[in-house]
Amino acid sequence: MKKAIFIDKDGTLIHDEPYNVNPEKIALEPFAGESLRRLREAGFALILVSNQAGVAHGYFREIMLVGVFNYINSLLRDEGAWLDGCYYCPHHPEAALKQYRVNCECRKPNAGMILGAAKDHNIHLPSSWMIGDILNDIEAGNRAGCKTVLLDNGNETEWRLDANRTPLYRADSWPVATDIIIEHSKNPVYGLTY
Repeated sequence: MKKAIFIDKDGTLIHDEPYNVNPEKIALEPFAGESLRRLREAGFALILVSNQAGVAHGYFREIMLVGVFNYINSLLRDEGAWLDGCYYCPHHPEAALKQYRVNCECRKPNAGMILGAAKDHNIHLPSSWMIGDILNDIEAGNRAGCKTVLLDNGNETEWRLDANRTPLYRADSWPVATDIIIEHSKNPVYGLTY
């Protein structure tokens, strides 16, 4: 079985432009590409997991996400990295479009996208990590049985902590998150603070 890094999209991997599908407005977060290259070199598969409520609300068509993911992958390839998979949830319980108005298992903080990706890619979840910028990402990772890193960049506003929503680590940048994961993989000491 493989180990993986599950990565949130908006606000973690790329700058958060709400409901954006225009490639001209897509830019990687600082050091994200270089960091993912290092993680790939350390033996991790790289898998994007993203809530995409813009589909449910009718802001853009689901097919438009293909171009977004392809463009992100092209930016990562320029940095020596690439995504092994892209998983998204188009649902929302209050969707404007009836066909997407679903209480699903894939929408984070649920773990469905991670569990589906793990099955598809033969991923060993206890050896894997979820990186996200809000606690819903952390909860999804914890529920799936991954280790978790909160990219603490100011995007979390609620700070409603409980056992499922508490990250194993917090990092203020991609390089710090990457160092934590690589060091932990070499020497798994739980509960260190960076």
